[in-house]
Amino acid sequence: MSVRVKRGLQLIAGFALALGATSPAAPSGPTLSAKPLQMAGTISTADWEAYRSRFIDDSGRVIDNANGNISHSEGQGYGLLLAFAAGDRRTFEKIWTFTLTELLIRDDGLVAWKWDPSARPRVSDRNNASDGDILVAYALAKAGAAWKDTRYTAAARKMARAIGKNNFARHNNAPLLLPATTGFGADDRPDGPVVNLSYWIFEAFPVLAPLAPEYDWSGVWKEGVSLLYQATSGRARLPADWVSVRTKLQTQPADGFPPEFGYNSLRISLYLLRAGMTDLEWLRTLNQRWSTSQEGVAVVNVVTGQPRERLTDQGYAVLSAMLACALDGKPLPGMLKMFEPKLYYPSTLYLLSMSLISERYPQCL
Repeated sequence: MSVRVKRGLQLIAGFALALGATSPAAPSGPTLSAKPLQMAGTISTADWEAYRSRFIDDSGRVIDNANGNISHSEGQGYGLLLAFAAGDRRTFEKIWTFTLTELLIRDDGLVAWKWDPSARPRVSDRNNASDGDILVAYALAKAGAAWKDTRYTAAARKMARAIGKNNFARHNNAPLLLPATTGFGADDRPDGPVVNLSYWIFEAFPVLAPLAPEYDWSGVWKEGVSLLYQATSGRARLPADWVSVRTKLQTQPADGFPPEFGYNSLRISLYLLRAGMTDLEWLRTLNQRWSTSQEGVAVVNVVTGQPRERLTDQGYAVLSAMLACALDGKPLPGMLKMFEPKLYYPSTLYLLSMSLISERYPQCL
């Protein structure tokens, strides 16, 4: 058994124990996020105000200013999480109210993913996105517990159950997190199921599992780690954003999507670190690529290994600095310590990264 596989099995065993599940036949190891992220107070007032004033309107709508000023479930979830980390209960309530009234309009308890100010009706795509569902439920659960607000906890519980019921699936006897309730399953497309590994928000699973214990959160988490190993075994050692898992033990880029490690997958490292999963060998492979190659953080063709686009916004650059900090203890470069929000997505990644560094790795600041 390789060291890489053994470490993955140790983490899987630890997570099963953390959820109170029966440990699989694998070596015991550290529990996943034995010290969960607290988050509260990890974003400065100045940084939060710079973000809030640029991307969140007075109704609580989080605006993606690089994507036609639409709003989406992912953005609402990120906004809730960042408002919680900043301790801004007023804005948190506004974001939740907008999400509840404008996007939680499906019959299954999940969030419609797209709200377009130029469309009529505003919700121009009622399909859900499971990462948005998880982010919203996770933020509600964290806020409900920390602020002792039973409204948020009840809403988180309801969403956690809806996620388990509608977004979890089984294929080849393995549990999966589908990207949405429709369009990605084995019956929806010839190469289905198709998954997006950046939708596995690992830090949220131990928080949501007690709210909906009837669903296999441990199994889905375990399968996410397994699929990440499979998807990073190729030439580039990078996962494609959209991956077909139709064939057992073999993944490949999904049909109809660019075979790229792109804007989705580059946040996988952030999610792993925020979940305390620093032992995965793939993180060191990624750290070496980002820190030593001329391209830095980039969109890369996973078949050829060639970069298509170099990403220079500080929100992308901080992902590389965060990895170097967490794995090697390298201080954060001074140029990354001053927040300069321009676009919604990299600015969000910046604050999530800095929140993590502030709480777990303050020596790097």
